[in-house]
Amino acid sequence: MDVDDRIRAVRRFNRFYTRRIGVLHRGLAGSAVPLTEARVLYELAHRDAPTATELRSDLGLDAGYLSRILERFERRGLVARTRSAEDARRSHLALTRRGRKAFAPLDERSQADAGAMLRDLPAGDQLRVVEAMRAIETLLGETRSSRAPYLLRHHQPGDMGHVIRLHGEIYTKEFGWDQTFEALVARIAARFIERFDARRERCWIAEVGGDVVGSVFLVKRSATVGQLRLMIVDPKARGLGIGERLVSECVRFARQAGYRKVTLWTNSVLLAARRIYAKAGFRLVDKERHRSFGHDLIGETWELVL
Repeated sequence: MDVDDRIRAVRRFNRFYTRRIGVLHRGLAGSAVPLTEARVLYELAHRDAPTATELRSDLGLDAGYLSRILERFERRGLVARTRSAEDARRSHLALTRRGRKAFAPLDERSQADAGAMLRDLPAGDQLRVVEAMRAIETLLGETRSSRAPYLLRHHQPGDMGHVIRLHGEIYTKEFGWDQTFEALVARIAARFIERFDARRERCWIAEVGGDVVGSVFLVKRSATVGQLRLMIVDPKARGLGIGERLVSECVRFARQAGYRKVTLWTNSVLLAARRIYAKAGFRLVDKERHRSFGHDLIGETWELVL
C-alpha cells in the first residue's frame, strides 16, 4: 500500500465513521444543539472551572467563534463566569444548575448511542473496537508518548478481584494496614455485585495498557444520597489525572441519577485522595477517632451537595 492508498483509506474511514456516529445530522445525538456547542457544554461539565483560553486551545476553535458561543450560553443562563483570584483579567467558566440540566439529556443520549453501537457486538469485538480507537487517539494525539493513555470503563466479570487486590497490596505497602482492610473491601465489592442497581449505581475501572490500575464506585445510600466508595489508583499510574477523572465521573453520574448529595468516608492519612475530594467540591463534615486495620486512625466524612 503506497502513500496515496493510505490517504484514501483514511478518508474512507472518516466518511464511514462520521456517518456511523451521526456527525452529519443537525446536532449531537439527534438534538437541535449544534455539535460544537454540545462539545463546549461537555468540556464545561467535565472540567474544573477552565478559562476560555484553555477551551479554545484544547478544542482548536477560533477565539471569536468560541466567544459568541459562550455569550449565548450566558444569556440563556447556562454558564457563569468568575474572576480569577490570581489574575483579574481572566475569568473561570462553569455550568450553572440550568446548564447542567440542559447538558444531562445530551450526555445521556450520547451515552445511549455509543452503547447501541457496541451492543450487537460480542464482548471480545467490543474490546477490539475500543482498543483500535485508543490506538488512533494515542498515535494521532498532540501529547503522543508524553503521558500514558488510560481507559475508563464500567465493571466486567473478574474486575472485583482486581479491585480487592489493589486495595490489599497498596494499603499494606503504603500505610501498613493489615488484612482486615482487604476483607472489608471484599465485603463491599461482593455487596455491590449482589445488590447492583444499574439505574442508581456504577463502578468505573481504569486501565493502562490492558492492566487494571484504578477504580471507584458510586452506590445508593438512600433515595437522595449516593456514596462514593473504593477510589484507588495504582502508584504506577499516578500523575495521569485518573483519580480526578474517577471522582468527576461519580459526581456526573450522581447528578444524572437524581441524587441530591454524595457522601464518602475516608481517613485523614489519605492525603492525596483528600486533595482530590476537596478539588471536586466535597467538604469535610465530620471526623472521629477509631482503631481499625491495625492502626489508630481518624475517620472522616465528606459530602458534596449537588
